Amino acid sequence: MSENTVTVTLQQQADYRFAICFDEAMPILVGDEPAPLGTGLGPSPVQLLCAAVGNCLSDSLLFAFRKFKQAPDPIHCTVSATVGRNAQGRMRVLHINAKLQLGISAPELEHAERVLAQFEEFCTVTQSVGQGIPIHTRVVDAAGTVLRE
Repeated sequence: MSENTVTVTLQQQADYRFAICFDEAMPILVGDEPAPLGTGLGPSPVQLLCAAVGNCLSDSLLFAFRKFKQAPDPIHCTVSATVGRNAQGRMRVLHINAKLQLGISAPELEHAERVLAQFEEFCTVTQSVGQGIPIHTRVVDAAGTVLRE
């Protein structure tokens, strides 16, 4: 098993707004808390978490279909996080819901059942986050037919 270290640098700009630097070749992203804590000039940490989960799930689903030379594109993903208080009264992400929609209908795809049964297992971020936050993933085809719940 090989290990890889990913480093992201954050530099405070003002109050809760931070410049997020991924590496020199990528544009800087600004993160900020929504009002009243911040000014909402960039995505919040919870939104970035949702983006990371959704991006990883979408990548894993696409990769799994492409292994079978299938093209489910374009994939559309919506991720929502429920934020509330835990038993100790602290604000936490309590649950994440992800909906992935394929760009074509299921009958046009071969091996869909096999892909849908295993794609999440290869999603590094979702499997890691899911150890602490329940994540519910739903996959639908272009017609809205639920393929995996």
